[in-house]
Amino acid sequence: MAPQSEPSKYRLRVTAGPDYDQATHQLVAVNDKTLHFDSDRAAVDVHVHIQDYAGFPDNSPSTSPYFSQPLHTKDQYSISCSFTPKQNISGNDLLWGNDFDQPIRDRLPMGFNTAFKTAKWVIDPSLDGDAYADKPYLYSPALATWNQFRIGGKYDKSTPKLTSEYVVEEGADGDGVQSRSQLQISDDTAKARRSHFQKEEHRKAFEFEAGRSYMADFGNGYLSFSDMSIHLPGITIPVAGMVDDKLNQLRYVLKNTRTGEVYLVVFFTLVWNQVEQTSEQDVD
Repeated sequence: MAPQSEPSKYRLRVTAGPDYDQATHQLVAVNDKTLHFDSDRAAVDVHVHIQDYAGFPDNSPSTSPYFSQPLHTKDQYSISCSFTPKQNISGNDLLWGNDFDQPIRDRLPMGFNTAFKTAKWVIDPSLDGDAYADKPYLYSPALATWNQFRIGGKYDKSTPKLTSEYVVEEGADGDGVQSRSQLQISDDTAKARRSHFQKEEHRKAFEFEAGRSYMADFGNGYLSFSDMSIHLPGITIPVAGMVDDKLNQLRYVLKNTRTGEVYLVVFFTLVWNQVEQTSEQDVD
């Protein structure tokens, strides 16, 4: 993998699918089209927005109207998804975050522990994990970490569809309005919902219902794919300097911590330019 000083030697490729196995994945048309897939666990739509994008597919838009929305003018990327589970899921069991198949402890820069504490304090108090484990992970309860969360109807075709033009906002649609009102959140804002679900008892009281559609949006201005760095208050971590041809992927996972079932996996892969054509064909 190219060092940070030679960014032109690699390009970003984004794929998504219902499992960790990349044979189940499809190439995501970043800033352009929504990807749909269906498994025995959930029906899922996913749309990825990246600011200053120059990766695959060729001729992808470099940005999106998404970033001109008042909620997202400071964001660098986002993963928007809608999913309809096929079995009930406890709100305390559904996790969202990053994990790896191999150790990364030897790649972590000085100051990582400080950065992690800063992330918990500034970004997400519910964040938990072990970056020094043999199989590192950084997870949060989905209900407490998603930037925007919307409850849709149950078996209701009138629920809005996730499209390239649709921007997920906090709230509800159809009979999801009644479902959301039962949460007894102090007000109907994302901040209040995230604070509400910091408490485990509140997550346990919530159930993702089979057949009901849910929408979520996750993103921030801290991870920049244009310079491959994490920018936290007072700290910049050059991600590109941590990767090589064996460790060149960041993946986001939506999973059930109790059963181990996976609903959505999104891979962000840095690809050498000399193998880019092969890589593009591999995911078609």
